[in-house]
Amino acid sequence: MRLRIVVFIMTICFTALSCKTKTENTLAISNTSVTKTKDAPILSYIINPKKTSLKFYWKNEKDSIIKTFKNLKKEVETNNQELLFAMNGGMFKKDYSPQGLYVQKGKTLSKLDTINKGFGNFYLQPNGVFLITENGIPIITKTQDLKIYKDIYYATQSGPMLVINGTLHPKFNKGSFNLNIRNGVGVLPNGDLLFAMSTEKINFYDFATFFKNKGCENALYLDGFVSKTYLPSKQYKQLEGEFGVIIAETRLINDN
Repeated sequence: MRLRIVVFIMTICFTALSCKTKTENTLAISNTSVTKTKDAPILSYIINPKKTSLKFYWKNEKDSIIKTFKNLKKEVETNNQELLFAMNGGMFKKDYSPQGLYVQKGKTLSKLDTINKGFGNFYLQPNGVFLITENGIPIITKTQDLKIYKDIYYATQSGPMLVINGTLHPKFNKGSFNLNIRNGVGVLPNGDLLFAMSTEKINFYDFATFFKNKGCENALYLDGFVSKTYLPSKQYKQLEGEFGVIIAETRLINDN
């Protein structure tokens, strides 16, 4: 009888632990989710750029670099807006200027970088550009193909491409030990944008596979170990860190 009681208690404990693990590995709230990949959880957020206020930020109206999510939050709140989401939007130089192309509200503030060989992930070819047209259409394209697109309202250049026409970047290796925190963006089949950041270190192959499995034909790596995300709807408020370009979604505070 005593043995049966012990076995019963162990069964209950094992079942409770299993349920807890499943809950922690996959959690969805509205258009926000945390997905457990092979080795690392990935925080993701889906945005319809035609129906929401999605903007790229670098400098404010006083020509000062915004640099932090905390500063951006103050900036938008002064305009009676609420910061719903923010993510660093590409690599930057020591002076926090964008590395490569940066277009804000139709104005080119940093020129396209067409160098094919260089140091760092930015130059892992093919790299690419994430852009939004004046009509709110999101596009992710290889750098060399950018010339076919017009009416660019926002754009940021980075690298490497994660997914290219439905295929993983050819230089990614399965099982690679090149691990880091990573963030990126992909375009879903319905035209929505999928933003994602690993909350633990992950290799390029597994991170790119996440976007491919979600149906993204094209996806772009934005940055690595400095990556942060502000997403209060998921109780995720990383206000620390300094960046160049910031991609953010806002809404009017009195907008219901």
